[in-house]
Amino acid sequence: MTALRNPRWQTFALLVAAIALPLIVRNGAFTNFLTDAGAFVLLALGLNIVVGFAGLLDLGYAAFFAIGSYAYAMLASPQFGIHIPFWVMLFVASAIAAIFGILLGAPTLRLRGDYLAIVTLGFGEIVPQTFLNLAQWTGGPNGIGSLDQPTFFGYRFGFNVTPYYYLMLALIVLAVFLVGNLRDSRLGRSWMAIREDELAAAHMGINTTSAKLAAFALGASFSGLAGVAYGAKLQLVSPDQFQFNVSVAILSMLVLGGMGNIPGVIVGSLVISSLDRFILPQATSFLQNSVHVNVDLTNSRLLIYGAILVLMMLFRPEGLVPSRQRAAELHAGTSDPNAVAQEQELYTEAVS
Repeated sequence: MTALRNPRWQTFALLVAAIALPLIVRNGAFTNFLTDAGAFVLLALGLNIVVGFAGLLDLGYAAFFAIGSYAYAMLASPQFGIHIPFWVMLFVASAIAAIFGILLGAPTLRLRGDYLAIVTLGFGEIVPQTFLNLAQWTGGPNGIGSLDQPTFFGYRFGFNVTPYYYLMLALIVLAVFLVGNLRDSRLGRSWMAIREDELAAAHMGINTTSAKLAAFALGASFSGLAGVAYGAKLQLVSPDQFQFNVSVAILSMLVLGGMGNIPGVIVGSLVISSLDRFILPQATSFLQNSVHVNVDLTNSRLLIYGAILVLMMLFRPEGLVPSRQRAAELHAGTSDPNAVAQEQELYTEAVS
């Protein structure tokens, strides 16, 4: 029983369950849903660096998703006759997205709060529109199709969703490992200091400029990874896949699960993905066929996301699976004994 309570054993058990799931539940539609949800887990982990760790509100994160996807579509398809291997493109697209993250971060370093949110929102609107207008290179509204399919030691993925599921799972494991190490590194502690009080962090000797640029770049690089894997699976990249509602959905995943906490971000991503891809369509079908109410809940997803954000801010602002630090901060000064105990424990760790 003691071993089962160990976080490492719990993580190992979840990983084994995730590996065995497609072999036990032989349902192609369910595996396809989990694969798509995995792409959004990657996106949420990247945005968590920017918003959850560094405290920089980014409302245009889908733009980096688009940059990673179009980088793969242009360099690994018949569009220009270039066929760079998929595994190389994972690194190339991540680097390209990271460069654009720096280009976005560099001129916006002095901005904070609402001003930064407005600039990133504008960037998120400009990028898909640019890909839409450059029809001679990007295919315009039709996008780019017939993307190269990944191969692994001679095995071609084809249109079988199972290899893409394991690919996405491997990328998530890699991303969790990297994000966890970044959080505990000196850079990660700098991000959290900037999140709490940027002025105080600067006076303590933290180079806030390089730290914020690193947050934008690393967060964007994870989005580039997700863009390559998602584009390869769909075999199509088009501008309508990267609209503002995608950025809202990813931010909702963070708020719902718990900003700054890796397990919380994963839980929030799976919940929102289930709501978007499974719960809302099934609820719409039930209302139309059984209750005979002509309502399409899928068209109201933004309204539902907004309601989720409002309710979470009112009743559980720390998220479903919050970090101990954030839970203690949000409940500081209350009579909640659990919050008081968490605050005392964090203080003891900091002193020691």
